Amino acid sequence: MAWDPQAYAAHAAFVPALGNAAFELLGAVAGERVLDLGCGDGVLTSRIAAEGAEVVGIDADPAMVAAAVEKGVNARLGDGRRLTFAGEFDAVFSNAALHWMGDPAPVVAGVFRALKPGGRFVGEFGGHGNIAAIRVAVRAVLAARGYRVPAAEENYYPTAPEYRVALEAGGFVVDGCWIVPRPTPIASGMAAWLQTFRGGFIDAIGVPAAERAQVIEDTRAMLRPILADGAGNWTADYVRLRFAAHKPE
Repeated sequence: MAWDPQAYAAHAAFVPALGNAAFELLGAVAGERVLDLGCGDGVLTSRIAAEGAEVVGIDADPAMVAAAVEKGVNARLGDGRRLTFAGEFDAVFSNAALHWMGDPAPVVAGVFRALKPGGRFVGEFGGHGNIAAIRVAVRAVLAARGYRVPAAEENYYPTAPEYRVALEAGGFVVDGCWIVPRPTPIASGMAAWLQTFRGGFIDAIGVPAAERAQVIEDTRAMLRPILADGAGNWTADYVRLRFAAHKPE
């Protein structure tokens, strides 16, 4: 999925803004070296650097990397499933990115290699049940319009026990791993949210550009009785998985 940094800043600013719990869990300190995995446009990366840490951001989207660099972030283009770092970092941090990377095994293995002995892996991403109503509605609308929708999604939304197993299988000692229900107000409205976060999925199904707006409107109409209040304020059914682990000494 390709990202538009301007649209992301306009309609998804809540993502880094609500990453404070994971940021505090990281507890970055001056002098340590931190990798921000899936840094996006670098908002949280900049906050980590402000604590005095030396931060490297990595993201798979060229436009987001460019936006991070414009903020003064040391950001690089790279695939979180194919990390090449070896024993370089005191900590790896990730917010709202790991669910986009699919199978956790190569990601966890790359993070483990990237860390120094004793280094920590801390973050937050979509957990089991994340945006479940939205995902079901998008799929239902596409199916009703005659599109073939894959039986499985590429996004990875595990339970806490599932992700704990993945971390432990990769060699980590898990210090905490838990699900956090987080209903999230969507100030820009559901149409803008769908365009930003599900536009790539809709395009991948083969929906022509001329039909996309109607697919989004049909999805919005299906979700309104569930996720919008009487005044038209939208709240997305976010569920997060927050975790902290470390590499043995």
